[in-house]
Amino acid sequence: MEIRLDLRKTIEQNASAYFDKAKKAKKKIAGVKKALKEFEKEHEKIVQQKEQAVSKEEDKIELKKEKEKAKKTKKWYEKFRWFISSEGFLCIGGRDATTNEIIVKKHAEKDDIVFHTEAPGSPFFVIKTEGKKVGEQTLKEAAQATAIYSRAWKMGLATALVYWIKPEQVRKELGLPKGSFMIHGKRNYSEPVLQIAVGVLPDERVMGGPVEAVKKNCGKIVVLVQGKKKKSDIAKKIKKEINRDLDEIISALPAGEFEIKK
Repeated sequence: MEIRLDLRKTIEQNASAYFDKAKKAKKKIAGVKKALKEFEKEHEKIVQQKEQAVSKEEDKIELKKEKEKAKKTKKWYEKFRWFISSEGFLCIGGRDATTNEIIVKKHAEKDDIVFHTEAPGSPFFVIKTEGKKVGEQTLKEAAQATAIYSRAWKMGLATALVYWIKPEQVRKELGLPKGSFMIHGKRNYSEPVLQIAVGVLPDERVMGGPVEAVKKNCGKIVVLVQGKKKKSDIAKKIKKEINRDLDEIISALPAGEFEIKK
């Protein structure tokens, strides 16, 4: 290493000058080391934040995929009107003449129970018993669902006369239009009040139907009565309450007008 001396200064003065320079250089190095450490710390923090952001984004993407998968893998009965009774029975109903025809011909089995309103303009509802005994509560709820989704709601009626029968009493006869059947034998009658609830099942599906059934099976629920609000408007209000897809909510409602029951 080459050391330059200032000949105008004594050896002691030169030594002192070099010592001062060395001290300053040492301070600069310490400062650089500190700055480098702080930079590394900040860089690590930024990397962690980016990793967390990526992780959150991946979680969102995964959740979206799961929701899309759930939509794609709908249960067989979701193309119909449906609800789970408070006693755990699946009840399915027609949405139109075509689905009425399908329900009666393909899905009404020997031990099931079939419902229809006395007046025309009603879905055929079927309790899928799977050979089990059906309680009075399920009979009541299925009758109420039949009334709710019939023309009675749109007409603003407070109640509707509903009957239930065995599948073998329902027959397709020559000349009857699609979705219409001839009923033979004894009918059992009920006159339920028209009131519906919409809620969210534990598996995140939207379920509409009789109030007691929805209360039993769902967490968040909204109870509806007849009113003056259009289906699309009331569906938006329900969406705010249960935070579910608007189309799912609309699909669970009958034709007609509504109010939220306070």
